[in-house]
Amino acid sequence: MMTTSSSRKHAGPGPASDQPPVPEPTFAERARTLMYLGRIGSLSSLSRKQPGFPFGSVMPYGLDDHGRPIFLISTMAMHTQNLQADPRASLLVTQEDAGGDPLGASRVTLVGNVLPVPDAEVAETRKLYLACYANSKYWVDFEDFSFYRLDVVDVYYVGGFGVMGWVSASEYLRSQTDPLADSMAEIIQHMNADHKDALVLLARTFARIEAQEATMTAVDRLGFQVRLKTQDGIRGARIAFLREVSNPAETRNILVEMVQQARSKV
Repeated sequence: MMTTSSSRKHAGPGPASDQPPVPEPTFAERARTLMYLGRIGSLSSLSRKQPGFPFGSVMPYGLDDHGRPIFLISTMAMHTQNLQADPRASLLVTQEDAGGDPLGASRVTLVGNVLPVPDAEVAETRKLYLACYANSKYWVDFEDFSFYRLDVVDVYYVGGFGVMGWVSASEYLRSQTDPLADSMAEIIQHMNADHKDALVLLARTFARIEAQEATMTAVDRLGFQVRLKTQDGIRGARIAFLREVSNPAETRNILVEMVQQARSKV
């Protein structure tokens, strides 16, 4: 189903004023997809040594079926001791490949309480975590290691310059990962390496923006984002697919069809 984000607070440069809004996944879906792809974040707990101050830690994580991060942490770690004293925390996850522009990259912050996984759920949690981090089998059963989970209270998503907003916990937990999640990086790399001229043409035809250079920065089932170098400077745009896609083959076919359509109008 084509949707537009109901959580948007600020909008970046969009299509021409006479164009309808470009369909895109909700912030909840985009946040869930980024969490699926990230796997390593920055966990901020509340310091015991310096009360009231946040304490940051690099934190690998897995995801349960509801998109909640799960951690395997030791009682010797400072962040574990902080969490045992006060479970309130946040986890920041950023887009892995920012294209040299970290502030233009997507990122998501999950706010919530980090608590031990209930005994009845440890076996399933262990299975999920080891599927992400096979090497953890060497210490997962040490007595000082335990599984913890971030129970989400709120979510803040940033999709790049001027694209940001809060997502309710219920909306995030109900959302699904984009079907292109596992192939996004490959699609983006291929388009930017082999089809930069085609991206310029697509921007001209479907976003009505004249650009000297175009770089694909994100792609999902409903369309893709481009960063454009124009006479007036750098700007972003979103281009919708002609129809929703669900796999890499459909994505390739729709992009070929769109390029052919654009060339026919030149």
